[in-house]
This record gives sequence, C-alpha cells and structure tokens, in this order.
Amino acid sequence: MSRIICSTGALIGRANGRDYRLLKKVAGQLNCDGFEFMMYKDWYEKIDEIAAFFADFEKSFPTFHIDKNVGDLVSRNAEGDMDLALWLYEKNCELAQKLGSEKLVLHLWSGMDSDRDMPHNIATYKTMREIAERYGLLLTIENVVCNRNDPMTDLKAVMKEYPDVSITFDTKMAEFHGQLAEIYKEENRAVWDRVVHLHVNDYKGGIKDWNSLSTLHIGDGQIDFDTFFDFIRKMGYSGDITLEATSFDKTGVIDTEKMNESIRKVIGYLGK
Repeated sequence: MSRIICSTGALIGRANGRDYRLLKKVAGQLNCDGFEFMMYKDWYEKIDEIAAFFADFEKSFPTFHIDKNVGDLVSRNAEGDMDLALWLYEKNCELAQKLGSEKLVLHLWSGMDSDRDMPHNIATYKTMREIAERYGLLLTIENVVCNRNDPMTDLKAVMKEYPDVSITFDTKMAEFHGQLAEIYKEENRAVWDRVVHLHVNDYKGGIKDWNSLSTLHIGDGQIDFDTFFDFIRKMGYSGDITLEATSFDKTGVIDTEKMNESIRKVIGYLGK
C-alpha cells in the first residue's frame, strides 16, 4: 500500500530560514506516513548535526531529494563542475544513509543548461548510480522540466542506455510540458513500468509557461486527478507518493492544515 509522504521542502524554505528544526515542531500535526528530505546547498557543513538531530525523530525519511544544485552543475559542465557535483552528490548520499532513506530523487538535467547535452548527463547517471548503490540507496531520475527537449524524450534517452533505470514521476512537471496524458498511452508503458515513486502536485498554466511553475496543492490547478489516480490504481501502483506543494507563507509560517487537506484528498483517491 502506498505511503503518503511530505516533502520537507514544502514546509522549510528561504522564508523560514531553512530551519530544519521546524520539522520536529510540526511533524505531529501532519497526517503523513513520513517525509522526503529536501537537501539545501547551505546544509553541507551541518550533515552530522542534522543526522544527530533526527536520530530520534518520530517519522521516517523514506526518500531523499538530492540538492538541485547538483543537477545544475552536471548540466552546466564547466571546468571543475563535475568534480564538485560528484563531491556534493556523495555528501547527499551520506546524509540520506544516516537518515535511513531508501530512495534518492535526482534532477539529472537542471538549471539554465538543462538537457542541452543529454549524452553527458546520461554518462553521469552511471557514476551516480554506482555511488548510490555503495550507500545502499536506490537512485531515481525525475521527469523534471526541460528547456531543449521534453521529459518523456529525455527519460527514453536514459532508458535506451539503461533500461532498468528507476523513475520518480511528477504530475506537475509532466503537465507543464503538456505530457501528463502521455503516461497513459500503451506506447509509453515501458516508461511507466520503471516508475517507483510519485510526486503528486497540481499545475495551473499553459505548456512551458515558465511564470506558472509554482508547486500547487491538489485542486488548486488544472490537473485531472480523477483520471490520474484511476490510471495508477489500474496499473497496481503501490509505491510511495510525495506531496511537494508549498505550505508556508511569505513570513515562513507553516500551514499544516493545507497539507493535511491534500493528504486527505490523496487518501480519498486511493480509496475509490
């Protein structure tokens, strides 16, 4: 049965000083089964501190989201970028292991350079997968937004070289490219068969509408979740589902009820 987990990035961000300690204060108010830990670039000097702080935490961290800066560096691939990207990535793996995570979510293409050089990004995947395996972690690639091709095309390019790649499928990212319905098609069944984790978030905007990339709660956008959940039930999906929708205001105050409302909606969809 699917566990419903919350991204820590939906609760902790720049507005509240990226204070990871806030998670302990609100965890008991959230009806989730655990958390997806979102790594930030200003936490590398605090890895041992963070691990110790959550050693007795009441909920688990089944999934760990790699610092998005890693994907930016891989995609830019300027002098020194790859050495730094791999160093940062291994530090992410170290913390993920300390937190007891099972899966990693990676933006294999990211930033302004995004998917301009997919052969390079795909070659990097092999190295990152080997590092993850050393730490006992399953590396998953997310269908993040692209500025050259589209997520389905790029995922298929990875699968051509690595047919057994594991995928985190994000509803918002797919809808942004007008591709959510593509995952329902028989011709893309091989891609769906590699999906081991879901990010379920709403989107409101046109195709590649860069001004509408906010991560919305279910029902606050245009995605047809009735069809989506009908599909995943038909496919027998039982993996975890992460909710990433932003749940804090401009002053950093966390709205646990808004997140709980989304959790209730997912429970309702799964229970149909």
